[in-house]
Amino acid sequence: MAEYTPNKWITKYFDYLIYERQLSPNTIASYQNDLKSLDIYFKGDLNQSCQNILNYFKTLQSLSTRSLAHHITVIHSFYNFLYNEEIIPSNPCEDIVSPKLPKNLPNYLTEEEVNKLLDIRLETPYDYRNKAMLELLYATGLRISELCNLKITDIDLTNAFVRVFGKGKKERIVPISNIASKYVAIYLNSYRNTILQATISDYLFISNSKKNISRQAFFKFIKAECKRTGIEKNVSPHILRHSFATHLLKHGADLRIIQELLGHEDITTTQIYAHLVNEKLKEDYQNHPRATFLGDEEQ
Repeated sequence: MAEYTPNKWITKYFDYLIYERQLSPNTIASYQNDLKSLDIYFKGDLNQSCQNILNYFKTLQSLSTRSLAHHITVIHSFYNFLYNEEIIPSNPCEDIVSPKLPKNLPNYLTEEEVNKLLDIRLETPYDYRNKAMLELLYATGLRISELCNLKITDIDLTNAFVRVFGKGKKERIVPISNIASKYVAIYLNSYRNTILQATISDYLFISNSKKNISRQAFFKFIKAECKRTGIEKNVSPHILRHSFATHLLKHGADLRIIQELLGHEDITTTQIYAHLVNEKLKEDYQNHPRATFLGDEEQ
């Protein structure tokens, strides 16, 4: 079987995604899979009509609604790029509508649950490291990969901020709370070198193998803490990021500020937290003594 060679338009598009958009490797890989399927279906001739592309999408009906929507989004973006580059006269996907996806609101911890999770017994150097990681994660909303890859030079405790390199290596500056600063300083000044022993590392949070802490190790730790504290939710490190954003919004923070802190490129990604807070408000409102009557009475 001949080796697959992408259409020259696809190659040009990926140069744009990599060097101009600076998308993450995982995002690039997902785009490649979808466009490879399109390219193979049309045998390298991608100058197609709207109807032909609709016929192609009909061959994908076995995909989940979410996968099909992703496929349509990728291909629409590809043809939009070709149109903007004046390679084709119009985008044949312009009138193709993605299937409507159900809104999956992110899970998060209540403020009481976060306080329970952060109440770690501090006995060993690893306890102090874990306490510093949890406090920093909740105080900043970092992704777990961002936390694991932090270097000592990325954190400024004097001015209380951390420099983060997120998706696409985009840099952002995130403030640190006093409590998080306190425990990171304790870990740095008293326990990090104990964990490192004679080893040298640029990374902030060190594992027992003297390397930077891994996502898997942190996941195991947070699971163990949830079990110890009796938190029954299925907690992952990302839930602390959701909790950070949700609690900020509930306490009156501006959505645009939360977008900057989380490193979201598009405000629509951040708006999911507004939906989440609104749902919680509706739920809480049901406790109002006349809530079941409001709007339900006969006119």
